[in-house]
Amino acid sequence: MAKTGMYVGLDIGTTSVKVVVAEFIEGQMNIIGVGNAKSDGLNRGIIVDIDKTVNAIQRAVRQAEEKAGIQIKSVNVGLPANLLEVENCQGMIAVSSESKEITDEDVRNVASAALVRSTPPERQIVAILPQEFTVDGFEGIKDPRGMIGVRLEMFGVVFTGPKTIIHNTRKCVEKAGLTVNELVIMPLALTETVLSDGEKDFGTIVIDMGGGQTTTSVMHDKQLKFTHVNQEGGEFVTKDVSIVLNTSFNNAEALKINYGDAYPERTSVSEEFPVDVIGKSEPVKVDERYLSEVIEARVEQIFKKSKEVLDEIDALELPGGVILTGGGASLPGVVDLAQEIFDASVKLYVPNHMGLRNPVFTNVISIVEYSAQLNDIYHIAKGAIPGEKIKSSQPIAVQPEVQYDTYTDTPQDDYDDSEIHESGEKVTGKIKDFFSNIFD
Repeated sequence: MAKTGMYVGLDIGTTSVKVVVAEFIEGQMNIIGVGNAKSDGLNRGIIVDIDKTVNAIQRAVRQAEEKAGIQIKSVNVGLPANLLEVENCQGMIAVSSESKEITDEDVRNVASAALVRSTPPERQIVAILPQEFTVDGFEGIKDPRGMIGVRLEMFGVVFTGPKTIIHNTRKCVEKAGLTVNELVIMPLALTETVLSDGEKDFGTIVIDMGGGQTTTSVMHDKQLKFTHVNQEGGEFVTKDVSIVLNTSFNNAEALKINYGDAYPERTSVSEEFPVDVIGKSEPVKVDERYLSEVIEARVEQIFKKSKEVLDEIDALELPGGVILTGGGASLPGVVDLAQEIFDASVKLYVPNHMGLRNPVFTNVISIVEYSAQLNDIYHIAKGAIPGEKIKSSQPIAVQPEVQYDTYTDTPQDDYDDSEIHESGEKVTGKIKDFFSNIFD
């Protein structure tokens, strides 16, 4: 059950930065504040301009503060899955106390033993998730504290990521005047909060279609087994429309939202709409079918890249099928196209919280829900990670009236139009032996 208290989620996305303030009372989540600001400092999910990203974070946070009537001091931040690696870990120690009663210190020490490994200088341990403990040969223990034993073993999963991404994320949050309470691995939060217990156990694929990239994750046996990032997302669909129809990016985005459909069979050539074309004094008529074919080409390419890596590990044979979410998945026809390409059961996940019933908010809501579910054992084991300190979630102080500055948005324009005609980058990430047999 989620802890009672106040939690703040921060999702730093390519197209927007989102903040959600939620209050948990006896496990029930109530959203009391939301902030959403255009993001200018990211490209394909990666921070490329710290100052612009800080500016977007501050705007989103201030919106949430105004609506919630509080001051936000610390946040739980989503971390993208770029170059994320997942490995099993195991540690064993002798219980230190004379009474042989297992304490917090023993749990932290066995987690430290499990983290004894050679980590490349460019990578950093992000999180360690204890799966179970064994006390003197007795297995399946979730919390060994208070038990009597001589030998304590821990089996878990450790996540490592690029040091640059982790540093830049922390730097932006701290420069925005906030404290990082928890770095939350996005595919882990999504699979934990979006999937039912049965879907986690028997195996399910979650595809998060963001603005700048698409993340494919596999949950099986209640563990995150695999992640893959394709650096194409909904923003690329908009840019395709902009280039093919020779119209501005803003016009293309409006056309995609108002008339777009990723499945041409659902559209009509007789339904037309005006398009402001650069270089022409009068709008040009374009039919729905033509627009849909432009959209379909990019979305199909995104799905085929995901299918390619999923076929390598036979993940599409899992009974849970595919669950789509993220802003890019909200486009009509996406589910139909995905069913055709993956040849599997496909459904769209939409948050059910009032005012946030749109897949674009799935990530930030998952950050909040996942952070609230973290237990004491997780926080104790986290203290074994080099450089980490044991922190507890603190209530957010109520803030009196605050004066807010006015910010202006500037559009981002960074795109390689050659990608429209090319099949995209070939998947080069090598799947480790750890994943090769996970579905045996």
